Amino acid sequence: MKKTDICIIGAGPAGIFTALELLRQNSKKRIVIVEKGKPVEKRKCPKAETKECINCRPYCNITTGFSGAGAFSDGKLSLSYEVGGDLPSLIGEEFAQEMIRYTDGIYLEFGADTKVEGVGNEAEVRDIRKRAIQAGLKLVDCPIRHLGTEKAQEIYYEIEQYLLNHGVEILFGWHCRDLIVEQGACKGAVIETSARHEEEQTVYAEHVVVAAGRKGADWLEGLCESHGIEHQPGTVDIGVRVEVRNEIMEDVNNILYESKLIGYPLPFKNKVRTFCQNPGGFVSQENYDGDLAVVNGHSYKDLKSDNTNLAILCSHNFTHPFNQPIAYARKVGELTNMLGDGKILVQRYGDILGGKRTWQKELSRSNVRPSLPDAVAGDITAAMPYRAMINIINFIQAVDHVVPGFAGNETLLYSPELKFYSNRIRMTPDFTTNIGGLYCLGDASGWTRGLMMASMMGVLMGRRLA
Repeated sequence: MKKTDICIIGAGPAGIFTALELLRQNSKKRIVIVEKGKPVEKRKCPKAETKECINCRPYCNITTGFSGAGAFSDGKLSLSYEVGGDLPSLIGEEFAQEMIRYTDGIYLEFGADTKVEGVGNEAEVRDIRKRAIQAGLKLVDCPIRHLGTEKAQEIYYEIEQYLLNHGVEILFGWHCRDLIVEQGACKGAVIETSARHEEEQTVYAEHVVVAAGRKGADWLEGLCESHGIEHQPGTVDIGVRVEVRNEIMEDVNNILYESKLIGYPLPFKNKVRTFCQNPGGFVSQENYDGDLAVVNGHSYKDLKSDNTNLAILCSHNFTHPFNQPIAYARKVGELTNMLGDGKILVQRYGDILGGKRTWQKELSRSNVRPSLPDAVAGDITAAMPYRAMINIINFIQAVDHVVPGFAGNETLLYSPELKFYSNRIRMTPDFTTNIGGLYCLGDASGWTRGLMMASMMGVLMGRRLA
């Protein structure tokens, strides 16, 4: 049994910045962080040597460990309240922007690049926006601070050591099995060792902060049901990761670095958007619990490819009586994995329009060579829901007006790209839930999407508890 003042479940950005801000506010409260993965310096993906995903056990080192999944993707900080989730609607847009500036300053203190992408070039941006408007799309020109996948790991290592050196206890290799809720209040958490679940202990705390990240959304949904934590089914994003030659995206990459486009294509008018653009980047595979393989993208500071990749995501909001959006998205992913024999599927855009699957030999002759070498050529339309597929096709055709050549025959689409943002926790602007002493932060809470907004939510939590 362990007693502490504050128990934080998850060492992703939201949990890390909660502890960090507590220290910056000179709080003397005892802090324990429970993290099922490894320290950031021990997080290694064997794919660099094996050249293919070996489905690491008991968890994927890309998605689990200190700094969470975001630090091992492209490492970008979005510096506008318009990007990164719905938290500004809870705390106010002006205040959100003020806190983004504060949080960005912390990243700079720990070594983030001072260069901000996507600023200036007003005339060129206006021209891109004009083409977007003509195509029925909205351009969100968000300033970006690009950490880079490898540099982000260095920054988070420095933060990790700062926390440890200032008395924060981090329990690596421990998984939260359940919360202790008695008479409408959270008293602590029951944790167990991640690998074999052989050892168990109870952590009692005055405050429990659940910051389990996108990967923990499904787990948190189960806790909500078992403990009566008020929530509502939120949005789940289903889509693809698109890869084109750098030459196609050259102007947009140079002017904006990341072009965030939003549209509502006919006939369904679902929200469809671009996300996580990686100039000169690499498509990657991540594995979630239950052996679900999903696609993502990395962008390094120094190592570059010949391609640019980005996600196109279609938002799905479900209504009564259905309330399991995460399970729905997982089923889509599982079906796609089945077709790819556990691997990521890739298909050329021209083949989709032509009603045929893509063959491996066709990829070897294409101008666009996959940066994910073990992706399996096939037919993603055999698993993708009709509504989502039509939305994606029509959206790509609209983007082609903004970026000529984007809808080329050789453009690659990888699947499944899934974002589990569901299970939005009901809370007040000071993050109070209906369970006393329990707070839910970051992507798992349904309020944030990405590094900056999750980090900023952690800062506010730290101030709340200081």
